[in-house]
Amino acid sequence: MADRAEDGVVELDCAGLLCPLPVLKARKRLLAMAPGAVLHLRATDPMAAIDLPHFCAGAGHAFLGAEAEGAVTLYRIRRG
Repeated sequence: MADRAEDGVVELDCAGLLCPLPVLKARKRLLAMAPGAVLHLRATDPMAAIDLPHFCAGAGHAFLGAEAEGAVTLYRIRRG
């Protein structure tokens, strides 16, 4: 995991983890971040495409989208 403090982006690698671990790790990491900071989470679990937007809606975070990068998908979340 690498934080890019200069642009407010935090990276979290959840590749290889299955549901519910990507959401649980995202939740924990987002709680430690400043409001408005952006989390870039990489995951391979197809359920993350459903779970992460649902989690964001319930927790007050902004789901900024997802982008496939081969077998891994990059999810972008702005902390509410």
